[in-house]
Amino acid sequence: MKKFIFYTILFSLLFAFQSCGPVIVSHRLADPPPPWFYPHRVEAVRYVFFPEINIYYDLSSRAYIYLDGGIWIRRTVLPSRYQSYNLSRLRYERIRNYYDDDIQRYHQDKNTNRGRSNTSTGRRGK
Repeated sequence: MKKFIFYTILFSLLFAFQSCGPVIVSHRLADPPPPWFYPHRVEAVRYVFFPEINIYYDLSSRAYIYLDGGIWIRRTVLPSRYQSYNLSRLRYERIRNYYDDDIQRYHQDKNTNRGRSNTSTGRRGK
């Protein structure tokens, strides 16, 4: 009779824990976003772009992404040549609806014509 009660209780406990759903264990604590990224505001973006210094920041991996000699570099700390910049004061753009790991493709698609004039497109009908 004791074995029956023991197994009944054990089965009930296992069934109760199974209904709780999966348990996710992460090695990283839930890091808050950097202080320059609009504190206390939740927004579903992965990348932030600083056009003045041409650097991306990946919020999911907490890394800066920049071009160095034609090669895309990913670092968790700001490069030394940009240490004098205060990112809280720089203008940045939130990259909406782009969650791919390869920012190079996005950069090539969106920034190839940045800063060029549109003098070649004239008005028609004159």
